[in-house]
Amino acid sequence: MEVRTIVDAGPLIGWLNATDQWHGWSVSVLKKVKGPIHTSEVVLGEACWHLGGNTKPVHALLSLVGKGSIQLLRPWPENLTRTQELMLKYPTMDVGDASIVVLSEQNPKAQIITTDRADFSIYRRFRSQKVPAIFPG
Repeated sequence: MEVRTIVDAGPLIGWLNATDQWHGWSVSVLKKVKGPIHTSEVVLGEACWHLGGNTKPVHALLSLVGKGSIQLLRPWPENLTRTQELMLKYPTMDVGDASIVVLSEQNPKAQIITTDRADFSIYRRFRSQKVPAIFPG
């Protein structure tokens, strides 16, 4: 399976929350994705938390996982050391962002879709490569 798209929490939240500032952009970008989108379990949990717990948007997100439209990739346990290295290198990096960078290293042809331009412009994969990312305009 070739992974083409890895999605951060921001676009997932924007996609399912019509009042989110990134809603229009998220819908536009994610509907152009061919095949399933991929993310990590940590990012899925982060998106669910931001969408409000036991709410319709959370159930919609989980249903997309259940249907296979969103597929979960697991960067752990064999890459836990790399995750921690990234978090130590970038003190403001959370485990969700670290999981996305590790997944990008595991799937080097994949594009990251994120609303987090500030951080993902700084992060590096393979220690020196820019993370290939799609950001809002």
